[in-house]
Amino acid sequence: MTHLPLKVGIAALALFSLGACSAYAQSVGEQEYMRSCGTCHGVDGTSNTPFSDLLTVAPPDLTTLAANNDGVFPMLQVIHMIDGRSGLRGHGSEMPIWGDRYADDADLAGTYGAELIVRGRVLELAEYLASIQQ
Repeated sequence: MTHLPLKVGIAALALFSLGACSAYAQSVGEQEYMRSCGTCHGVDGTSNTPFSDLLTVAPPDLTTLAANNDGVFPMLQVIHMIDGRSGLRGHGSEMPIWGDRYADDADLAGTYGAELIVRGRVLELAEYLASIQQ
């Protein structure tokens, strides 16, 4: 019984850490969105921005991806669209291939390390997009 407060403290710390990690991941994904996507898709993801009128292919409203897919966020399709290296290209192929751009940023991490960084950035961004669905 003397160890019960220690176990409760450890459990509380673990729960706090999970919440902090979740909040951090959210903010990282949002930062990635603002840096990589916000110009074309708008700050709120609705693509309601003056810049989008200058593009040859109109960017989609990213807040309705789940609604347009019977209420289910198409996570794998979104990841493939963002990455772009799988052959799936977004917006009629006018969207940048973010997987290549992210890999160029991470080239000092080596082949495998760079790929982990790319996948992490793409996943953070996809998770953020899932969180802004209407």
